[in-house]
Amino acid sequence: MARHLVIGAGLIGRGLARQLIDRGDDVTLVSRSGTSVDGATARAVEATDADALTSVATGSTTVFLTANPKDYHRWPELWPPMFAAAIETTRRASARLVMMGNLYAYGERAGMPMAERDRLAATETKGAVRQAGWELALAAHHRGEIQAAEVRASDYFGPGAEATAQLGRGFFAPLLSGKTARLFGSADQPHSWSYLPDITSTLVAAADHAGEWGRAWHVPSAEPLTRREIADRVDALTGSGGTVSPWPRWLLRAMALGSPLIRAANDSLYQFDRPFVIDSTETERMLGVRATPWAEALPPTIDWYREHPSR
Repeated sequence: MARHLVIGAGLIGRGLARQLIDRGDDVTLVSRSGTSVDGATARAVEATDADALTSVATGSTTVFLTANPKDYHRWPELWPPMFAAAIETTRRASARLVMMGNLYAYGERAGMPMAERDRLAATETKGAVRQAGWELALAAHHRGEIQAAEVRASDYFGPGAEATAQLGRGFFAPLLSGKTARLFGSADQPHSWSYLPDITSTLVAAADHAGEWGRAWHVPSAEPLTRREIADRVDALTGSGGTVSPWPRWLLRAMALGSPLIRAANDSLYQFDRPFVIDSTETERMLGVRATPWAEALPPTIDWYREHPSR
């Protein structure tokens, strides 16, 4: 039975812990609040405290870093100590590090799709932070101190995704009520969307990989769809009659004047105002993971929002 340390008890961390437990592995799940999952050992530990993390990582074969600061505008101060602590903990535990990443570090690319071997070329602050974190882990890998890999996903959706997700409660709840979902960015640009169970399956497969480390993997995602197309599919499944409409750009600029969070989010508008597509061919071939088709992913997602209405 393998042992794992999962840093971060958000949607991805909890889903990952459940998947590992379901196959018989031993999981310690750490977060600031000590959030628990049935079958896991829960610990209240700061993700920046390498000593505390090391104390609960003993015997772990893999350290998963799935934590993610929600305050976009504070990423430059919040992420570096978390990266450093995860790398140091992995080194002390003689384990392997699997980092949960995103696509920000590829920057504003003229060509699509983004493939696993593409060069990182961050063009805004959040992407630069993510790029620096991966490069820090990769440097430790090349020094022979750890084995490291990063799993990169596009914007996620699925049961449990709340208002912070671009395809979360703020999208599905209005649609299911027959109202208009207001969008950050265009409604009509093709975008790759990563289903939460596919993200956790890719993390597990990356940890199990017996071949090359020191590399990135891409979460397999179903065919790119615009949010208008997704809304049409939701309507076809439910008959709800909901629609989508982007927030006016002038309003986002005005809101950013008083909100550093919105200002930081506006820096990523390029991801929604042009095609933003992921290629996972190599990951699918080498790890054997596959994307869940929209026809299988949308019904349980819709059911979850119906069963968990906004409070």
